[in-house]
Amino acid sequence: MKERLIELIENEDKKNPYTDGQIAKILGLSRGQVTTLRMEIDIPNSRERLKSVLVKEINDILSKNGNMSDRKLTAILKGRGFDISRYSVAQIRKELGIVTENCSTGYMSTYDCVSKENVNAKRPVEGVCSEAKIAGEETFEELIGYNGSLKLQIQQAKAAVLYPPHGLHTLIIGPTGTGKSMLAEAMYRFAIKCGKLSESAPFVVFNCADYAENPQLLISQLFGHVKGAFTGAHTDKEGLVEKANGGILFLDEVHRLPSEGQELLYYLLDKGKFRRLGETGSTRKANVMIIAATTEDIQSSLLLTFRRRIPMVIELPLLSSRPLIERYMIINNFFNKEATKIGVSIEISGEALRLLLLYDCPGNIGQLQSDIQVICARGFLAYMSIPHRNNKTIKIDLDDLPPHIRQGILNVQKRLPEIEEMVESHLLINPGEDKEEIFDYNNPYVLSGEIYRYIEKKYSELRNRGMGESEIKRQIGGQLEIRFKRVMRRFENNFPIMSREELAEIVGQDIIDMVDKMRFIAEKGLNKRMNNHIFACISIHLNAAIDRIRNNKTIINPRLDKIKSDYKREYYIARDMIQILEDNTGIKFPDDEVGFIAMYLRMLTSPEEVAVGKVGVVVITHGHVAKGMAEVANRLLGVNHAIGIEMSLDEKPESALLRATEAVKIANEGKGVILLVDMGSLVTFGEIITQRTGIPTRTISRVDTVMVLETVRRAILPDAEIDDIVEDIGGDMVGISRLMPVNSQVVKDSAIITICITGEGTAMRIKNLLMKMIPGINDRVDIIPLGVLDSEDINLAIDRIKAEKDVIAIVGTLNPGRKDIPFISIEDVINGKAASKLGSILDIDLKVLPESFIKLSPLSSVIYPELIRIHPEYHSKDEVLQDLVQLLIDNGFVNEKFLLDVYRREIIVPTLIENGIAIPHGTPENVYKSGVAIAILKEPIKWMEKNVVDIVFMFAVKEDDREIPAYLYRFIKNKEFVRYLKQLKTPEYVKNAFIDLN
Repeated sequence: MKERLIELIENEDKKNPYTDGQIAKILGLSRGQVTTLRMEIDIPNSRERLKSVLVKEINDILSKNGNMSDRKLTAILKGRGFDISRYSVAQIRKELGIVTENCSTGYMSTYDCVSKENVNAKRPVEGVCSEAKIAGEETFEELIGYNGSLKLQIQQAKAAVLYPPHGLHTLIIGPTGTGKSMLAEAMYRFAIKCGKLSESAPFVVFNCADYAENPQLLISQLFGHVKGAFTGAHTDKEGLVEKANGGILFLDEVHRLPSEGQELLYYLLDKGKFRRLGETGSTRKANVMIIAATTEDIQSSLLLTFRRRIPMVIELPLLSSRPLIERYMIINNFFNKEATKIGVSIEISGEALRLLLLYDCPGNIGQLQSDIQVICARGFLAYMSIPHRNNKTIKIDLDDLPPHIRQGILNVQKRLPEIEEMVESHLLINPGEDKEEIFDYNNPYVLSGEIYRYIEKKYSELRNRGMGESEIKRQIGGQLEIRFKRVMRRFENNFPIMSREELAEIVGQDIIDMVDKMRFIAEKGLNKRMNNHIFACISIHLNAAIDRIRNNKTIINPRLDKIKSDYKREYYIARDMIQILEDNTGIKFPDDEVGFIAMYLRMLTSPEEVAVGKVGVVVITHGHVAKGMAEVANRLLGVNHAIGIEMSLDEKPESALLRATEAVKIANEGKGVILLVDMGSLVTFGEIITQRTGIPTRTISRVDTVMVLETVRRAILPDAEIDDIVEDIGGDMVGISRLMPVNSQVVKDSAIITICITGEGTAMRIKNLLMKMIPGINDRVDIIPLGVLDSEDINLAIDRIKAEKDVIAIVGTLNPGRKDIPFISIEDVINGKAASKLGSILDIDLKVLPESFIKLSPLSSVIYPELIRIHPEYHSKDEVLQDLVQLLIDNGFVNEKFLLDVYRREIIVPTLIENGIAIPHGTPENVYKSGVAIAILKEPIKWMEKNVVDIVFMFAVKEDDREIPAYLYRFIKNKEFVRYLKQLKTPEYVKNAFIDLN
């Protein structure tokens, strides 16, 4: 193993050496084993191996321009192939003793940089230039958005810390979860790094809300107290102000500080003095920088005198107002932390990632982190249940997202272009690795290697999926031109004007001179003028290409064969252009690179190509489903592309086929049509339509709204091909749907799922009922009972069954809301309608036996939707009793005396039982007919001295219905059932939850 380790490191990319985690993955070892092996053979870690190469490059660059800023230096190094942060570059410069000296720009800032002679000083020098880097500035670079949406806030934070002599007291405002405490901690670290505070300076955190109900204790915590100041003050006590002396005191939720406390704090801010609680003599002194934070409006929640003593107010933005690329980086960072914590790689599907980027997150970054932790916990639980776990990766897909995140699909339309810039497919996070390098679209340096990085990343992903070389090239090649256009569009949008001098700083004057000569050949051969944007893109691209070739990195162009055949003129001109590079550099460029230049030239010859046809999409389902799904996808994406065809349950297949054929003719634009169907005979439609019309079709079965949306999204992209879309949908949507091409259909046994939230036993009784009422049905189709208490688990369980069976219908007491499977209620079974519906689906006649076969539970005759209250806003026990009795009176169940009867019972016998449930009741003589009134409360209310309830069942039971309470108690003693009941939103769902079949 040591030999393999040595070989790996000898052949690694010296500019981006393998980390121990990467080596562990390649060798199939743990990270700890690799570290031990490496130390045994005395091989430095990746940082040390990188450093020797990096120092040489930095010296080379700075020998030409010693005053270059760290930002520019980092960008040039990235352009040369290094994957490095600005912080690392600054550290190496500091070790080398190379510091910016050009402080003669005229305009000076109090916190922009430090001069060479003061680089190691404990405090920054006033009046130095704004070009160089402040000591300790890298502490803010750890905050995502430091150079974007938080740039102004971080400038304010630096100014507050650096302001002489001891900094400015600061108030950070913003809604919950925006990162106020993170900014405060960064300010503290910055103060130490830049010498404003000593390394031993304290950072004391106090949440004013913790003692908000006891103002005296809160003030005591802050300022301390003397013995006897209040009952229980047996000794003198030091407060947090004294503990924070010489450092920073961070007061979170400062609006919870009472007026008296704000006045005392004002005195401290104004005079630097304070007294302990109960102290009447001399004052004490403290040198403390206050950073306070609040979510409230400071005008109404803080005293004017207090506000006046806090000169720096920093307002943090909502997550929803920050750029989407920053949210992507935050998501990446949180998943990275979770992967490192559990020691397992995490793979987030493209669809799940899109919704994480788009869902409404009112709790901002804090909620986003919490949601991601919940998602990872679910994924980890599923991962632990996999036998043997050969694939050491947690898979996160749509099924793992909570319902409120799935609603992010409603925001797709307004953010679609931005999303497509970031989400290629899935996101793979490995434990212990640094955060994924996210492209800064406002930095032209990153364009230099983006195309190559994209190809390398996709190659690696597809190889790991076991795909062959030709298939990999076909898949990547299909997206490559789109990628080129995106790069060009971003360059045009972000750098509308870039001078040759600025471009030369990025690529060097020698590249500019060579591309000038290449431009002459291109314009002459194409009879087109090359605009400045394409000139800049080619220059930046070639800069990266030269660096790759010099470092023996492979250049692959998956589109090369198509370029040679379809773009012949551009290819031959590009070959002449490359010859100039070879003559001037002495480097032999591969044919693949000629293809890349040809792709840039293609943008000259067809900058606005004539619109070509798109892949058509037709959705076909049983029942009233298809048109709704097609409309949702069209509206969210802002198109009118998908067509919905609905086949009624009693319609003959041939009639539906004729309508589907006409829809395919309309949808076809020359590239074929994808049919999204739900089940049964519809899966054969595509093959028949192709035979009759000659229009190429592909069929995907088990359709749902998400699949329709994803298919339409891909179909409207330029250069989309029907086979690529079908393959991608099949690969990305495992667990949601199953790919079923027309020429390779897999025949599955049909199945009906019987479902009941009260347990599998009841679902089994529904199965038996079907078999009794429809003789012979079990010879035609499997009937699978399913009893699940949690609604999300219901759909997971259904998906597992669908993977093995062709589920034609769900029969039960509760509709799981599946658009892809028809639902038949238990009422339809009872009244005979289920037989005709199932017969239509199975294309057979089913006979139903009389209702006498059915015996319903007693609860089915006493629970009525009109007696059920969902989330009423009661404020007292009396309100509950009076309202529920009135419900029973209004609906003819009891007389007026029943209320007094209920109160008498409450006095005699407590009606509170387990699980926060109350069962008030009266005597039978005041009951006209048996019924149970139910209230599922919005907020718990006090029922007895120390007990609250959140569900109330009021019994009105006649003498001959005495078994009803016993039946009801079977349900309410089940904690899982009660938990489920609290989630239900309508009286009808509550009623169905109690239907129990014998």
